[in-house]
Amino acid sequence: MPLPDATEKWTMAINEVAVGAGPDEGGTRTSVVRVGGEKTLPYMHFEGPMPNRTVVAMEVWDRAPTDWAPPLMEALGDVVNSPAEWAKACEEKFGAEMICLTLKGTHPDFGNASPDDAAAVVKSVLAATGLPLIIWGGGHDEKDNLVLPKCGQVAAGERCLIGTIKEDNYKTLTASCLADRHNLIAESPIDINIAKQVNILASDMGFPPERMVIFPATGALGYGMEYVYSIQERGRLAALGGDKMMAMPVICQVGQEAWRAKEAKATAEEFPQWGDEQERGTLWELTTAVSLLQAGADIMVMRHPKAVAALKGVIAELMKP
Repeated sequence: MPLPDATEKWTMAINEVAVGAGPDEGGTRTSVVRVGGEKTLPYMHFEGPMPNRTVVAMEVWDRAPTDWAPPLMEALGDVVNSPAEWAKACEEKFGAEMICLTLKGTHPDFGNASPDDAAAVVKSVLAATGLPLIIWGGGHDEKDNLVLPKCGQVAAGERCLIGTIKEDNYKTLTASCLADRHNLIAESPIDINIAKQVNILASDMGFPPERMVIFPATGALGYGMEYVYSIQERGRLAALGGDKMMAMPVICQVGQEAWRAKEAKATAEEFPQWGDEQERGTLWELTTAVSLLQAGADIMVMRHPKAVAALKGVIAELMKP
């Protein structure tokens, strides 16, 4: 007797979100990224369609980092001293598919740059590259509420992805992205209930769910990876099972978390048994990313050029039917 069909039949697809706008839509981007749209668990092509592959973005700061590991800084080179040149290198040299501009310098503890300063950086990056742009705040809620709306205004028409909103800090940025027609990143602390609540709060303000992306926090290999993976997987299962308030694509800050791990950034002198520090951090970042691919990540924000190239190769293989 033939075996019964054991494939899952999902009731709903993940929302498809478009980031970036070309001249025909009133923007200046030379490419438009589409994420989401899948109606199956990651890369299980035999169960349902996965029309858009995971996109690899690279992180660019508005100021040169002072605490990144030497192997990472050496790989990036002098471009870190100019956000525009850094973004241009990410597109032309390192193979990024999106730019994630992190406005770290606006944080009161890391330079306290003004909203006008941040807006000028956004304009310079938009001029330097045609890639779709993610604009990420400095991590200080009060300051981000001043900075991000200003940046959204100068990028109006480009359909950027801007964030983040949180459960107790969402109204200002949600209203700003509504006005300037940008997409929105909703952040939650690895908690599926809070993730859903943030999405509900934004949608209650009239923000379209198909213009939202979930950031359920990210863990690095060896640093809470199992918990992060399980929460992301539960969210994807809920969405495919019919929960409209969880049916958003997922973004992961892979480079940021991977390079925080001491195993990635420690020198060979500190831990000679851990091997070559020039390769170790890159492998830590890549392994973290490949793990999160299986949990359903749609946008990966990376740092090391070699990790970017390797991850794109892995994604290409996984997308083969």
